[in-house]
Amino acid sequence: MRRNVGILSACQALMMSAMTLIMPTSVLIGATLADEPEWATVPITFMFLGMLVATYPASLLMQRIGRRNGFLFGLMFATVGILLATYAIVNREFELFCFSFWLIGTFNGFGHYYRFAAADVASEGYRSRAIAWVMAGGVVAAIVGPTLAKFTREIVFNAPFAASYACLLLFYLASMVLLRFARIPQPTVEEQRDVPRPLIRIATQPTFFVAVFCGVVAYGSMNFLMTSTPLAMAGCGLSFDDMVLVVQWHVLGMFAPAFVTGHLIKRFGVTIIMGIGGLILLACGVINLSGVTLPHFLAGLFLLGIGWNFVFIGATTLVTETYSPAEKAKTQGFNDLLVFGTVTLTALTSGYLHEYYGWQWLNIAVLPFIVLAIIAIVWLHRSRLARPVVAAL
Repeated sequence: MRRNVGILSACQALMMSAMTLIMPTSVLIGATLADEPEWATVPITFMFLGMLVATYPASLLMQRIGRRNGFLFGLMFATVGILLATYAIVNREFELFCFSFWLIGTFNGFGHYYRFAAADVASEGYRSRAIAWVMAGGVVAAIVGPTLAKFTREIVFNAPFAASYACLLLFYLASMVLLRFARIPQPTVEEQRDVPRPLIRIATQPTFFVAVFCGVVAYGSMNFLMTSTPLAMAGCGLSFDDMVLVVQWHVLGMFAPAFVTGHLIKRFGVTIIMGIGGLILLACGVINLSGVTLPHFLAGLFLLGIGWNFVFIGATTLVTETYSPAEKAKTQGFNDLLVFGTVTLTALTSGYLHEYYGWQWLNIAVLPFIVLAIIAIVWLHRSRLARPVVAAL
């Protein structure tokens, strides 16, 4: 079990290392390739669109062919996509650059199930920690992705970051090799043949509703602010090295707590940890609104990562409590469809809204949703506390 979780964590680290290189650089590349500056976030939007379209079919496909085969199939899209992205940067083809991101996003639609694969290989008592340990693989990404971008940026003359993207091919090939050694259980007869409940009955469970809503708010808020951060920092006269530093601390905030998040959930309860995460997201908004210096960006984005970690890992753990084996694929697929649909929407709108309304209004916009998520978590916490009492009566 620990060996398989370790392999999945390494694959998560490679996927997220690619993401931490892509996220800040794609906006800068898009701004140079596109005709208008407000189209700078279109490539990253295509990536999230590809992920959105692939998410639900990926879950159903893996129910048929198994997790490992599904991940390997998705990685084929990533290898083609990164080759096309490198070519597009060198030849300054904005449309091809956007399409390449669609292919990379298609793989991400598969790769984001690494965390659910960890739940599959873990015992029930270890499940939250297994999910957290896989997410902790992203700690490597905080260092590898931005550092690689920094040192390979100018290798190809007149094509900034082309060499950076070419290096990502090695990341995806390494994931393919690692997965060959993974022993992830194949779908059981029960998963494939039992009759699942209608999706509407699963979705209307209070636990599932709160899990999805909080996952949507956490990931949507994080992506909404993170995607526009390079634009905000550039507008304040901060350098690319400053952006790399902020991204590194943000990603550390996202994944370093995962070494203890599972233990905290086990000890204090999932809703308590999610509630703390919601309060940390609020603190991020307050800091972002209080100034636009480098320390403000560092502190705000670091807290944004920590808050996302607590809420999203907690929400993922809650989702695993809401389905039978036959319902697993469509429940996980529906959850990720809603979460990454929101991520796609925030990626599409953040660049435009930043261009016309500015950094402060972006932060103001997310605060009401965070407050609603905290209210939902408190309500679920009280309901779960009352349940044993009701049962006893």
